[in-house]
Amino acid sequence: MTLRQGRAPRDRAPQDQLPHDPAPRDQARHEQARPDQGPLAERFTEAMSRLVSGVAVVSARRADGRPCGLLVSSVCSYSVRPPSVLVALARSSRTCRELDPRPGTAFGVHLLGAADADLAAVFAGGAEDKFTGLPWSWDDRVPRLLGVPVYLNCRTGAVFPHGDHVILVGEVGNCVLGEGEPLVYYRRRLDWRLG
Repeated sequence: MTLRQGRAPRDRAPQDQLPHDPAPRDQARHEQARPDQGPLAERFTEAMSRLVSGVAVVSARRADGRPCGLLVSSVCSYSVRPPSVLVALARSSRTCRELDPRPGTAFGVHLLGAADADLAAVFAGGAEDKFTGLPWSWDDRVPRLLGVPVYLNCRTGAVFPHGDHVILVGEVGNCVLGEGEPLVYYRRRLDWRLG
């Protein structure tokens, strides 16, 4: 699979025209851990587990025509004009590879509700066919889960590979709103409630 870089915003200066930062960067300073803490990656993972987030299923059509999907907590609004979202997918996930993230790829974002914890567990798992037995239908080329509080039909506008993830800018073509309180992910658990 070939990942393609998205274009930089037009109002951004080329890298060689950015002002020079005269302060030296001390990478070792950032990597050093206090005696009571583990390595930076472990501390960072723990720190991010303390960030409350919503939970979404990202779905797409595989090359063989079957649906695929995975659970994500890294999704946020990006722009209103045009309506866009950012979605981060782990490169190691089978769904990321099957989705073939490149500009123009269609995908769905389903924001899950508090009643969707079982659905979240299905899409967090490694089953080959996660859609068996679930209420869903095709929305053009996107597998749409039925009964979730929010569904966004998106087309990839840009792809930004970074580290172990790929960031997709999804341009929203359709937005369907339902009812329900959000499913909240906090401290590696999906059973938190607002209020």
